[in-house]
This record gives sequence, C-alpha cells and structure tokens, in this order.
Amino acid sequence: MRMSEGVEWAVHSCLNLTWLEPGEAVPAARLAAFYELPAAYLNKQLQALARAGILASTPGPRGGFRLARRAEDITLMDVVAAIEGPEEAFRCEEVLRRGPGEHEGVDYRRRCLVSQSMRRAELAWRRELAAQTLADLRETVERRRPSTPADTRAWFARLRT
Repeated sequence: MRMSEGVEWAVHSCLNLTWLEPGEAVPAARLAAFYELPAAYLNKQLQALARAGILASTPGPRGGFRLARRAEDITLMDVVAAIEGPEEAFRCEEVLRRGPGEHEGVDYRRRCLVSQSMRRAELAWRRELAAQTLADLRETVERRRPSTPADTRAWFARLRT
C-alpha cells in the first residue's frame, strides 16, 4: 500500500498547528513554506482536511487554517481518511470466480482466504492509526525535541512581520 505524499504533508501541517496559540490561523502559503512544499498542492490537502472537519479555514488577510477540534480528538486515521478517502486499500476482485470450480452463489469476498487476510491486516493498520491522536504525536515530539513548539511558533511569527 502506498499513500500519497499529501498524507505526510497533512500530518506535519496539523502537528505544526497544534503548537500555535488557540484561534491563530496560518495561511496555506506559510504552512507550505515551512517545509518548502508547493503551496497550491498543499492547499488542496488543507481544503480536504477542512471538508473533513479537522481544520477550519478563516478567510481574509489575517485568515488561514487552524485546527477545528482539539488535538486529542483528531486521530491519524482521521487525517489519512481525509486525504486518501474512506475506501479500503485492498479491493477483492473475486479472481477465484474466474478459476476452475463451482461459482454459483459464492461470495468470494467472504470465502477467499486471501481477501480475509488482507482485510484483517488493513483493519489492524486502521485501528493502529485510529488509536493515535495528534496530541499523542505532539507529546512524543515535545519529549524528544522540547524546543520544537517554541521554534515552530517563532518561525511562523517571523513570517507575519
């Protein structure tokens, strides 16, 4: 399974927003500049996050994006689903139906051991992402690199002036 780079960009952008003052919004161009990303493409990811209720968008010259919910209420699975969509990664095409044997009335999605194994693995992956919040990630970063919140706030403040 391969996720788009937009997932990585979205998670990092959301994480950066956790360190800003409550209600503070950052324009897409500033969020993109932080990692030297293409602003138009990042903006598409940010808009998807806003549609999913993860970010809120404020128009105007002092507008931009901010978290729409508390970091404790946003899971990594929420971000992945907002960017990649809710579809399953594995799609059983029922290839067994084309092989030899009886096929009448068989639901291969339920009977196929390959399909069952893939679905179990994907469910475990989704559960793991759903068990991790932005707050968990923020806490780990702050423990390993305590200067990150202040450095991030300072970087965005420099761009405002």
